Amino acid sequence: MFPDTGKAVVRLLRRLGVDVDFPGAQTCCGQPMVNTGYLDEAVPVVRAFVDAFAGYDAIVTPSGSCAGSARHQHSIVAERSGDPALVAAVAETAPRTYELTEFLVDVLGVTDVGAYFPHRVTYHPTCHSLRMLGVGDRPRRLLEAVRGIELVELPNATECCGFGGTFALKNADTSIAMGADKARHVRDTGAEVLVAGDNSCLMHIGGMLSRQRAGVRVMHLAEILAATEGAA
Repeated sequence: MFPDTGKAVVRLLRRLGVDVDFPGAQTCCGQPMVNTGYLDEAVPVVRAFVDAFAGYDAIVTPSGSCAGSARHQHSIVAERSGDPALVAAVAETAPRTYELTEFLVDVLGVTDVGAYFPHRVTYHPTCHSLRMLGVGDRPRRLLEAVRGIELVELPNATECCGFGGTFALKNADTSIAMGADKARHVRDTGAEVLVAGDNSCLMHIGGMLSRQRAGVRVMHLAEILAATEGAA
């Protein structure tokens, strides 16, 4: 749905000297099924994940939500399956799965990735990256090192935007109310761009901002970090 994010990740990592591969056999991480209670149906999806990514030094995803699923939910699915081989495979892939900012800061040891983005930006920390993974200030440290950026604080930044995957479908009224609060806070910053580490949240908030004709773009963090002078 958001191919530019994946392309930005590849450009960014290759610029930093990483040997990047994109295995074509990969599919969904399985989180939608797990969150909805279909753990048995998630077994072949988890198996496809561990097969596709076997042998890699690191598995990098531009989504705290997907990284959280691989690191925390896959073991639940594997153990429920009763397949010792799947349990062992998940034990190999789970700790090698990183959300993008974790990989950049903790594995590569960089916060200045050579990005240039001369715009007024506000950052929304997504729930799974913040609460499930504990990425902390890694995204902010990366943004602060971007040349030309004007980074402004988002009021009540740690409040959920209301998307929550199936939550937005099952509890639409509550989801809309939460999203409206988040969109209002974004508008209050006067930012040109709202940035986050999960496209699901950006889709939710961005949809509201678009309908309000707020004039605020939404961009994935990877796209800003991949931007360079002459391309921003």
